[in-house]
Amino acid sequence: MLSLNFPSQLFSWRSVKLLSVAALSAGLVACGGEVANNGETEGSGRTSTVAISGAGATFPAPLFQRWFDTFNRQVDSMVQVSYQSVGSGAGLEQYINGTVDFGASEAPITESADRLKSFKDAYPYEPLQLPLVGGYVIFAYNLPGVDAELKFSRTTYCGIVGGTITNWNDPAIAADNEGVEFPDQPITFVHRSDGSGTTFVFTNHINTICPDWPAGAGTSVDWPVGIGGQGNEGVAAGIQQNEGAIGYLSYAFAQLNNIPVARIENKAGNFPDPLPANASLAFEGVEMPDDFALLVPDPEHPDAYPISGLVWVMVYREYSDANKWDALKEVLEWTLGPEGRAITEELFYVPMPDSIVARIKKELDAVTVK
Repeated sequence: MLSLNFPSQLFSWRSVKLLSVAALSAGLVACGGEVANNGETEGSGRTSTVAISGAGATFPAPLFQRWFDTFNRQVDSMVQVSYQSVGSGAGLEQYINGTVDFGASEAPITESADRLKSFKDAYPYEPLQLPLVGGYVIFAYNLPGVDAELKFSRTTYCGIVGGTITNWNDPAIAADNEGVEFPDQPITFVHRSDGSGTTFVFTNHINTICPDWPAGAGTSVDWPVGIGGQGNEGVAAGIQQNEGAIGYLSYAFAQLNNIPVARIENKAGNFPDPLPANASLAFEGVEMPDDFALLVPDPEHPDAYPISGLVWVMVYREYSDANKWDALKEVLEWTLGPEGRAITEELFYVPMPDSIVARIKKELDAVTVK
């Protein structure tokens, strides 16, 4: 076990240039390339294209697109990585079934006894889950006529999610936002309808802090109220299309769609800015387990953003194609290096500290080709 010390002063507000929701929904493919004068990609010894496929969480899809596209254009045009943004649940199933070269999830596979058993039945080794990046889940809302930045206490957002607070003019919301006039408008809670790592991170927090929460924690739960949307894209669309809606999203998707974001109360009673620097504080000083399956459902740090989690990339411990594994390893190591880290920060995700990067690279070195 190793203590995590995330840098907390890496981020500042800056414009975010993200891809369209349609591109994310359809799947992300890096193609093209910057070619040197001799016709070969600079730094590449490859003579034929290596196609790598991945699938899983919608949460990191904007980041993955930028990573893989930039690697293809600036590092090696012979490596093309396609990523299907289908949700963590579907991505884990494809990873277990061996139909992709890697999966991605915000829920570690070790949290699901059924999925872990299925993996062990199919492979003679433990799954290899590597936390390439951290992120955080926010409350985004659609409330025309209310321009103030909203705040929600823990009691209030537990009530909204649990269905005991059903109208925007509820006294609890007014008490959190002194001086703001709220309409007599029903609240429509928008949640994921698919198996989702974002849902896992969100419900793991809600299940920890909301005393009357009935649905537990998981990638899929029986929601007491609300309407469903497929992927972060679908939840964003559901919020935008319904006045009075509120739902949970990755911060990148709220930025992508220009949806207002509320501040929420953390364990210390503070309302930190929903920024990566504060999300990184959720992991500061926390012990990373040997299998990397770190969960922090209610961070202790007084300035930590309260709903924060990791995104794991699932790779196999054995590959049959040496060229494919060599290319995938190169891509993954690049994402953790200076160029990949700069993109991570630009898009408001949380990069891994050097101590964890070193451990990830050691695990990558141990992967074999047979």
